[in-house]
Amino acid sequence: MHTDTERCVRAVQSKDARFDGWFYTAVLTTRIYCRPSCPVVPPKPENMSFYPSAAAAQQAGFRACKRCRPDASPGSPQWDERADLVARAMRLIADGVVDREGVPGLAGRLGYSPRQIERQLLAELGAGPLALARAQRAQTARLLVETTALPMAEIAFAAGFASIRTFNETVREVFALAPTALRERARPGPRTAAPGTLALRLPFRQPLNPDNLFGHLAATAVPGVEEWRDGAYRRTLALPYGHGIVALSPRPDHIDCRLSLTDLRDLAGAIARCRRMLDLDADPEAVDGLLREDPQLAPLVNKAPGRRVPRTVDADEFAVRAVLGQQVSTAAARTHAARLVLAHGERIDDASGGLSHLFPSAAALAELDPESLAMPRTRRATLTGVIAGLASGGLHLGVGSDREEARARLAELPGVGPWTVECIAMRALGDPDAFTPTDLGLRRAAARLGLPDTPAALVKHSAIWSPWRAYAVQYLWATDDHPINRLPTN
Repeated sequence: MHTDTERCVRAVQSKDARFDGWFYTAVLTTRIYCRPSCPVVPPKPENMSFYPSAAAAQQAGFRACKRCRPDASPGSPQWDERADLVARAMRLIADGVVDREGVPGLAGRLGYSPRQIERQLLAELGAGPLALARAQRAQTARLLVETTALPMAEIAFAAGFASIRTFNETVREVFALAPTALRERARPGPRTAAPGTLALRLPFRQPLNPDNLFGHLAATAVPGVEEWRDGAYRRTLALPYGHGIVALSPRPDHIDCRLSLTDLRDLAGAIARCRRMLDLDADPEAVDGLLREDPQLAPLVNKAPGRRVPRTVDADEFAVRAVLGQQVSTAAARTHAARLVLAHGERIDDASGGLSHLFPSAAALAELDPESLAMPRTRRATLTGVIAGLASGGLHLGVGSDREEARARLAELPGVGPWTVECIAMRALGDPDAFTPTDLGLRRAAARLGLPDTPAALVKHSAIWSPWRAYAVQYLWATDDHPINRLPTN
């Protein structure tokens, strides 16, 4: 979008928050870059320049605005919507792969050479993988400087910087302030969290309907791993350097995030996973605008706009839970998952006492005895087949995976039918166009609305909802009186 100068100027002049994260406005006279909704008086059009990423603006010599904090904008919805190389690379960079494994590690996960990755990212985003990772490190550093009392040296290494000198130079360059001055300017409000807990605000594009989003997560919560408590969805997180516990609460203009980590180097990745689980980078205006074009779906959208797709923090975990949930009730699926957690999950300490385990990894589950599973023999075989594929690396479901290849690999496994494939594509792979036409709840909702209710006819009709069919599923599911569609009240 940054190449459409006229449209960008209109968005800046109207302070349109819908475009935050889509592009960044650089002001040539002040050498500052902003988000489109910046509250200051807009500059003259001739003094504006537009960049596709914060990293590109930083590389061009612009520093972040202190008023609108452009580095904290919602992410571009393109990286969830698209499935091409650049989108996959951006999802992996957000997950911290470049900081942990370098550009060669990023390239290896994507199956391309480092030079190809660099060339494509530069062509589309104006910055290579190292610059994009540097911009993310700067944002992580700012969060830690402003919301904790940690020494600057600890923050530097937790944010992923190789040295304190590099940390100081980057913060000064990006924010035009020394780290100590940045801390002094911070408002005292965010430091009200319990000791050892980071209090963060996760932004999103309006509107956001939390009912089915948090309702689904709470209703399907696995005991010991997840819970709903005091208006917050809490869960444990298995992360590259350690583990964490997060509490997420919906607010009118943000998601309140309370995050406890055993290793602060996991901060950026933990935030990225929480944003992905809650689908916070979605563009509800685009989604709802298209779905309203169907007269039968329009009343549902108008009644409760802004529905998101509840996703996951761990794709492998969700694949296991999807198989456990085949042809059983929500309660039965939770029971099966809880047994696996108790038998194979790693125990952790929770100061609040409600959580006790991490969901077991595929490697840990590979050691389970199929005969110990209280389920039909065919489903045992399906579960062990999925676990074996994940543990061996033959089945890739992570944020950088190729969605169509993953679908094909899943479909090859015995007992993994179209419903399971599309559920995993929707919630684990993050495909916004995933669709489950054989789902009984979906077919019942379609029949009530006068839509086709046979799978083949429903698939044909759903073409008008593409590329947002996963969101259409949420609106249709929401017509049913089920706990997954209601925000818990206690």
